[in-house]
Amino acid sequence: MKKRFLSVLGCLLCIGGMQAQTLKEIFVHMPDTLSPILTPVNRADCVDFIASNMKARVTNRFNRTSEVKTLTDDYLLAQVTESSVWEMRRLPLNDSVSVVCWVKTVKGPVEDSSLRFYSTDWKELPVSDFLPQRPGPDDFFLQPSAEKADSLNELQRKADITFLKASLSPKENTLSFTYTTPDYMNADDRQQIIPYIRKSVVYEWKDGKFVRKD
Repeated sequence: MKKRFLSVLGCLLCIGGMQAQTLKEIFVHMPDTLSPILTPVNRADCVDFIASNMKARVTNRFNRTSEVKTLTDDYLLAQVTESSVWEMRRLPLNDSVSVVCWVKTVKGPVEDSSLRFYSTDWKELPVSDFLPQRPGPDDFFLQPSAEKADSLNELQRKADITFLKASLSPKENTLSFTYTTPDYMNADDRQQIIPYIRKSVVYEWKDGKFVRKD
């Protein structure tokens, strides 16, 4: 794992002359292949609108409205469509090298997220190098009392599809996951299973990767 990390870091050090970029610059220079909805003009306009303290709403490539709600040097939150949200965070590997964590969340109808990592010039990097262990359903369940264990086991069998929502912090280098599978269950089962579920599982950025806090 250490050799693999050093290899990734070595590749990043060779990219782009090593000038530090803000997330605003990185966002504007996204390849069109990664941004089929927001055009280069859309993205540049959003940066300009936010710099002018205006709402960053644009008409996207499909003639619908997209809005960048938050954009700083390190963090982005965008409502790209009515049912899809982008979050990005620039994360340091060392004093001059950063990676971009990109979370895409879709509600259809339950919120579920995908997560990718990129260099600052949009070369995709292995997720496992930066998030070695993703949470699974068992990470969200609290230990029940002995008399309620059978009831929980039955509810877990009904939660047969796993949905996870990931969220990046606007101010800190943290990544949190929420177990959204109960939103897919019927109302009665959802009411019964919620008391057994922890609110979130949180990871923090340490030494170039996300590690679980608790």
